[in-house]
Amino acid sequence: MQKMIFSLVVLVTMIGITTNFAYSQEISHSTFQETAQIVIDKTISQNVTASITLQSTSIQEIKIPAELEQEIRTDPRIKAIILTNQDQCVLGVVDESCIMINVIRNPDDKGIIAIQDSTKEISSIYIDKINQVFDTNAKFHSVFLHSDDVSNLALETSGIISGRGMISAVYTLPMEDTSSMYEKISGILLPKIIRESGGFYDVAKKLSSDENSKMTFSWIPLDSKSLLQLKLSVDYPNKASDISNIKPLEFLNIENLQRSDYFSTGFYPLNSIIQVVILSSENTNVSDVRGNIVPTQTIDNEEIPTDITKEGWVFDPQEGQRIQGKYIFGEKLSVSNQELEFSLGGINLQKEKQEFDESIVVVVIITIVAIAASLFYLKGYKK
Repeated sequence: MQKMIFSLVVLVTMIGITTNFAYSQEISHSTFQETAQIVIDKTISQNVTASITLQSTSIQEIKIPAELEQEIRTDPRIKAIILTNQDQCVLGVVDESCIMINVIRNPDDKGIIAIQDSTKEISSIYIDKINQVFDTNAKFHSVFLHSDDVSNLALETSGIISGRGMISAVYTLPMEDTSSMYEKISGILLPKIIRESGGFYDVAKKLSSDENSKMTFSWIPLDSKSLLQLKLSVDYPNKASDISNIKPLEFLNIENLQRSDYFSTGFYPLNSIIQVVILSSENTNVSDVRGNIVPTQTIDNEEIPTDITKEGWVFDPQEGQRIQGKYIFGEKLSVSNQELEFSLGGINLQKEKQEFDESIVVVVIITIVAIAASLFYLKGYKK
């Protein structure tokens, strides 16, 4: 079954067709995605982190010069480029914003000096062009070898961005407040049509004025394209321990969340996602869900919605020490905080069984793969 689904995903992805369903309208999938994520960490930090991520694999939707994108993507040593004003992007950097060019080690480099020199040499090829893209003037600071996950925790990322064994050429620039930095970078990278379409972008722009907000732009080269992500996050220190009733939009300081008008030209039910992750030191479960729960089918240990025209939650898993819920909008254009409310503890949810529909699974998996590619780099989600 897994091989069959994978083959179908590859086939549909390669030929770029839109799958038709026996619903009221055609279901489409865009390269542009907007994701709202709430991470409630009841284990160590006791913090709540809310974030908005805008991502695309199209350099028309997140504007990167085509020639530079190809040059970086085809360089086998470049693994990521990150611009951030996160505190202490790596050890030794204080009160400065950073551009990090992450590379893999050249096996010919023997010893720390050779590794540093090689990393600085390759990063120097690109830093002037990267500065031009971001309208920055970052200067070389140091080469940093990631031996642990300290910077991973600081950047709320994982793996290719700041995981163990990664080498970063670090360039620094004066610290800028998040509001002005987000407005500047989004103005450079996002086309006018996306900025004026509202949705999650408007929420991020308002959140950027919070004193605890930070911005990170990640550029991750893939085989045939680049994954481009603009993320705005806000930390709420020591807020997680007392939370048992969850109202996700409270952490985004809004009562209603609107989808972007960018999707108004068609039916894109999976291009706007709300994700809630609860990390707990004790077993708990989801209960008292105020809104809808989308019927699902378990395919290869993944809960797949069987009707993506319906709005509601998919909880997977819905109990244990790590709970994850994804809200899909279906045919709706907005959702209220009350509709998203649910609790921890209480009576377990009953999973509604559905018949297997192969055509639905194909399109949903295509979209989940794209979402997973984004959320892989976000705190609390490592598929």
